[in-house]
Amino acid sequence: MNVPLLDLQRQYESIRGEVLAAITRVCDAQHFIMGPEVDALERELAGSIGVAQAIGVSSGTDALLVALMALGIGPGDEVIVPTFSFFATAGSVARLGATPVFIDVDPQTLMIDADGIAAAVTPRTRAVIPVHLYGLCADMDPILEVAAAHELHVIEDAAQAIGATYKGRQAGTFGAVACFSFFPSKNLGAYGDAGLVTTNDAALAAHLRRLRNHGAEPKYYHHEIGGNFRLDALQAAVLRVKLPHLPAWTDARRRNAATYRDLIRAAGLSQVCLPSEPEGRRHIYHQFVLRVPERDRVRADMAQRGVATEVYYPVPFHRQKCFASLPAHGRSLPVAEAAAADVLALPIYPELTRAQLEYVVESLAASLR
Repeated sequence: MNVPLLDLQRQYESIRGEVLAAITRVCDAQHFIMGPEVDALERELAGSIGVAQAIGVSSGTDALLVALMALGIGPGDEVIVPTFSFFATAGSVARLGATPVFIDVDPQTLMIDADGIAAAVTPRTRAVIPVHLYGLCADMDPILEVAAAHELHVIEDAAQAIGATYKGRQAGTFGAVACFSFFPSKNLGAYGDAGLVTTNDAALAAHLRRLRNHGAEPKYYHHEIGGNFRLDALQAAVLRVKLPHLPAWTDARRRNAATYRDLIRAAGLSQVCLPSEPEGRRHIYHQFVLRVPERDRVRADMAQRGVATEVYYPVPFHRQKCFASLPAHGRSLPVAEAAAADVLALPIYPELTRAQLEYVVESLAASLR
């Protein structure tokens, strides 16, 4: 049996008619950048997430970039980030000439914790970016307390967490601003790059909308330098088709995760560390990430058996060559380093069958022996 890491074709088959109708609607209108489709998507996403303002942008990376720009982050500023995340979390900070300050992560969730933030604050610190990793919210209450005590902006990196909740509140509703990605592999994925910024601050939202269009307001009148972070109407139309299906897809991912847990425990794989889902947090399983001994050997063996896996992420920021000039480069952040050596993501997409889930665990068990 072959089990891919993700099978977007099966999702497409289930919504093909809706998607083609939406694409035809945009083509018939001949309005391809911003416009009514984007406006409608922003309203629908704001309602779904539970925020006052949602601003569609060109990618999750650009969401982070424009959020930092809107908050005035730039040269001389420091932004605290977890060293274990997708590159855009730190890369967006560095692109603006600010300094990303890398801290280690919690050993259970692999996400930033408040103690690490407090210890890293200096007079130059302007913001902190908690990442809701793999589809689980970071522990926001203590993070918000530390940020408030030091007057730091909180920028949620919710790229992997649309629909995740923390104490009943959705990811993307806690910080001054939050950033989402609709990369095709995400739980809510576009047919290309797309992203979103959310906020409850009307003035900040207006600033974000101006910055995504080269800082122009009105057209051709530029009071500041922004960027081309506009969202395509075709991507908005596809996302509008998919959004009503998201709750059912999330439920299916959660069922698959529960099945994996049962199968792994039944197989007696005590050497496998299962994903953490602390009380009060609803995981939406963008990824189902285990920690396993001899990860690279196990992964290669599973590939031979037809099971695709992935490593999120093999190199923490403080070990990346492009950050070699930063003070944190090369120093030991042991939790992230250990995670980079043993994390392994299994297929978790909604359309997986029971037989596929069983085969994945059988292959994992065989590879661990």
